[in-house]
Amino acid sequence: MNFRFQKRQMKKFLHTGLFAICLLTACGPKKEQEPVVVNMDKIKDPLMEINKQMSREEKEAIDAWVKRNKLEMVETGTGVRYHVYEEGKGISAETHDVVVLDFEVKLLDGTLCYSSKETGPEEFTVDYDNVESGMHEAIKYLHEGDKAIVIIPSHRAFGLAGDDDKIPPMSTVVYNLTVLKVIKHKPKKNEPETSYLLSPAELYGAAFV
Repeated sequence: MNFRFQKRQMKKFLHTGLFAICLLTACGPKKEQEPVVVNMDKIKDPLMEINKQMSREEKEAIDAWVKRNKLEMVETGTGVRYHVYEEGKGISAETHDVVVLDFEVKLLDGTLCYSSKETGPEEFTVDYDNVESGMHEAIKYLHEGDKAIVIIPSHRAFGLAGDDDKIPPMSTVVYNLTVLKVIKHKPKKNEPETSYLLSPAELYGAAFV
């Protein structure tokens, strides 16, 4: 079963499950309506199985991309991968630091989604601002001046929803980036360790990963 078909199946199960719940709760007489018991396992189990298959196929697609581009990449425990092809001599990024990046974001098929050539450099606070959770993770392996390829699987990027713009649902994203600057920040007393918003994948897909 191919990856695109798996996506359609996932959407089908989600829509079918939601429709079934709405239908069951809406049907029947309004006055003496009996409680409706919905067996969520019948909905959840197929979704989980499809998601596992999709995750396997996504990993295979990433492996093929890496092999095709002849890169030696480091893979983290969450599936994020990075390859530093030009090392900088600056400081590393840590939680609360402000990082400034030049970047291009592409899909595995080479489609260009975003580029700092059009938008200007991206600036965000590590583990604080609302960028992909996979980027918060990857940036802490890099240093000021590094040029790197970073691959973020969909569950650490934009998940089931996509970004509602140029990145489709369930898409792996590939960053080609340069760490222009790392600005050190000393956290204030009682400042939280992390406070970035959950990614769409973490909001909608965590139960199925």
